[in-house]
Amino acid sequence: MKTLREYIEEAEARHVAIGHFNVSNIEAVWAIARAASHRGGTQPELDLPVIIGVSEGERDFIGVRQVAALVKSIREEFDQPIFLNADHTYSFDRVKEAIEVGFDAVIFDGSKLPFDENLVETKKCVDYAKKFPTPDGSEVIVEAELGYIGTSSKLLDTIPEDVNLGEDALVKPEQAAMFVRETEIDLFAPAVGNVHGMLKSGVDPALDIVRIKLIREAAGVPLVLHGASGNTEDDLRRAIAAGVAVVHINTELRVAYRDALKQSLQENPDEVAPYKILKPAILAMQKVVETKLKIFNNL
Repeated sequence: MKTLREYIEEAEARHVAIGHFNVSNIEAVWAIARAASHRGGTQPELDLPVIIGVSEGERDFIGVRQVAALVKSIREEFDQPIFLNADHTYSFDRVKEAIEVGFDAVIFDGSKLPFDENLVETKKCVDYAKKFPTPDGSEVIVEAELGYIGTSSKLLDTIPEDVNLGEDALVKPEQAAMFVRETEIDLFAPAVGNVHGMLKSGVDPALDIVRIKLIREAAGVPLVLHGASGNTEDDLRRAIAAGVAVVHINTELRVAYRDALKQSLQENPDEVAPYKILKPAILAMQKVVETKLKIFNNL
């Protein structure tokens, strides 16, 4: 099996993107694994690499070692290219923790820090990651962010007050080039008009596709699009064509889980078996993942 790094390089070469889907429980892990595999998916053509993401809160809920063991066991038992990322990690100690238990990738999120402090802390994470191989023997992939796009994957009434989508607030190509050069990160997540969460009113603001292309050219490493729940299919396809190699989805999965679970409880008020109550929620998340993977892979 190829390494995650090789899958990302291959995705870029083919002008497609790898789907990164966050989880908060075991049900979501299986929904994503089945969607990306011919074994359990409803669409056999989606036999694709996929990344499971867990933020600090999500991995605290599931268990840091436990989620690492689960994803590794699925990869080994089914020979499936499913990888694990420590999403949105705000301290060196939490990055260190994820690296040491066998995560394939980590994100140091210093987007709220001053530029110089973000750079120093990111480089510290990169240097530490080089000391620990991943379960497949390759180096841990390290990603970092510039530009603040919010922190919560939830439904939004409006764009959060502390998120500035003005042109001056978005990442500039020259900033990206300097940051990547000085930190030696493997993946770069810039603010390009994206925002965490999803507007209740409908579609999120448009992405700055020209900026994405310029940043990719300047940075010299693959780009990651965070907060892609709520973006249009056209925006996602154009962003991938411009240089995005990994796309993050979380809020849409959470909404699908909640809505399906609510309906399941309403329709089966006497059911007490969790695996029966939760089955519709798993299928709803699986459908979201399948739909996104088709978009990301031009299918």
